[in-house]
Amino acid sequence: MSVRVRFLPDDITVDAEVGEALLDVADRAGVLIPTGCLMGSCHACTVELEDGEILRACITAIPPKREEITINLYSDPTW
Repeated sequence: MSVRVRFLPDDITVDAEVGEALLDVADRAGVLIPTGCLMGSCHACTVELEDGEILRACITAIPPKREEITINLYSDPTW
């Protein structure tokens, strides 16, 4: 099943497969999500879904049962 993923603030949209790693989807779309530890501990890759849910992109996959998700990217100059 395909899920449409929209990255804000640049409004870039790409189709992804359920279970696909979020960092891979972002990379394929040309969207940079900063990373640090790649284990979710450092929070460098924190993103926010449209409903306010906070995720760590390095340990997140595209969820099932959704046709579309919108991801708000943070801009953290320390990363």
